[in-house]
Amino acid sequence: MRSFLLPCLLLALGASACATKSAATVSSNEGLSGRATPPPPPAPVAPKPPVTGEDAGLSSLTFGPIYYELDSTTLRPESRDTLDRLAEALRRRPGAQVTISGHTCELGTTEYNLALGQRRAAMAKDYLVKLGVGRNAIKVVSYGEESPAVQGSGEDVWSRNRRSEFNLSVAQARLDAR
Repeated sequence: MRSFLLPCLLLALGASACATKSAATVSSNEGLSGRATPPPPPAPVAPKPPVTGEDAGLSSLTFGPIYYELDSTTLRPESRDTLDRLAEALRRRPGAQVTISGHTCELGTTEYNLALGQRRAAMAKDYLVKLGVGRNAIKVVSYGEESPAVQGSGEDVWSRNRRSEFNLSVAQARLDAR
C-alpha cells in the first residue's frame, strides 16, 4: 500500500507546482512532431535482477515498459507480446496485482498529458482484462509528463517517455497465530 501512496502524493505535489504549457497544434496525420512517419521503437530496457524465494516466479519477470506513438493509445505488436506474458503471469498468481502507470512526453499541456497517460494505462488494462485478468487485480494511474524516464528533449527522448510501466505486487499470506 505504501508503494502506491508515495507516487500518488508525488503526483499531487508535482501537478500543483507545474505551470500549464501552451497547447500544441496537431494535424490529423502528422501529430505534434510534424512528421507522418513514426520513429523506431526505443531500445529495450535492461532486465531487473532476479528475486529468490516464493515470489521469484513472478517478480523476477520483466514486463515493459511498453511504448506508444505520439498522441496515441494504440498498442504496438511488441507491447501486446509484453501484455500477453504479463496476463499469463497474473492468471497463474490469483493474489498478484499490477499497477499500470501511464506516461507521456513533454509535448502538450499538463492537463492533456495527464488524460493521455490515463487513457494509455486504461488501454493496457482493457487488453489484460480481455486476456482473462480480473479487473480488481489491475489499478491504473497517470503521471502524464511528470515522471520522465529520460531527461531532455527531441524525438529520441520523447519516444522513451511515451510509455506505460508495470508495478507488480503479490499479496503475502497472513497466518493467524491463535
